[in-house]
Amino acid sequence: MTSIATATATTAASSSATAAASTKIAGDFNTFLKMLTTQLQNQDPTNAMDPTEMTNQLVSFAQVEQQISMNSNLNALISLQQAQSLTTSADLVGRKVELSGSTLPLQDGAAQLRLPVAGTATAAQVQVVDNNGTVLRSQVVQLGKSATTWTWDGKTDAGTRLPDGAYTYSVSGRGPAGAALPLSATVLGTATGVQRHNNTLNLMFGPTALGMDQVVSVD
Repeated sequence: MTSIATATATTAASSSATAAASTKIAGDFNTFLKMLTTQLQNQDPTNAMDPTEMTNQLVSFAQVEQQISMNSNLNALISLQQAQSLTTSADLVGRKVELSGSTLPLQDGAAQLRLPVAGTATAAQVQVVDNNGTVLRSQVVQLGKSATTWTWDGKTDAGTRLPDGAYTYSVSGRGPAGAALPLSATVLGTATGVQRHNNTLNLMFGPTALGMDQVVSVD
């Protein structure tokens, strides 16, 4: 509920910023119109403005006014769509979600990867690293006839427990002879909230925000 309230507040702030921008454009249009009126009132009768030039200016001003109206309508439509998406996404809270990407969210001291079935690669070399690229945990996982779920207990190879948050993982396959092979994996996590940030809708996994466009499946 807190995440939804935060996202709603973010939406309101974005709408206020858009309204302020529209007000500025409208103010500029009024300034342009005032300048044109002043120019017409003070022009030299013996050297009046070229009718074609005046028409072009009026057309330009009309286009600005139409753009203001169009922007307002478009922003209203976007706000409605984002509000609907936010409400719909709230149904994912509390459910296990599968995501693409290299970010591994550590939640309540645990994180999970879904590894593919065994093929040319019979094992997977999994590494978890921090923001500095330091390897925190490295493990070889045997692959089976069905997808394998690898669970990280949030500890380093030395046994130090790490805080919840976003970490980065990498996976590479290993053949029977130990040769490195390309391999992909997906992330499993329990959604704890929904957040809209900079017009991007995110799912929260504890303190970690991942984009809705990364969702592969929902259990």
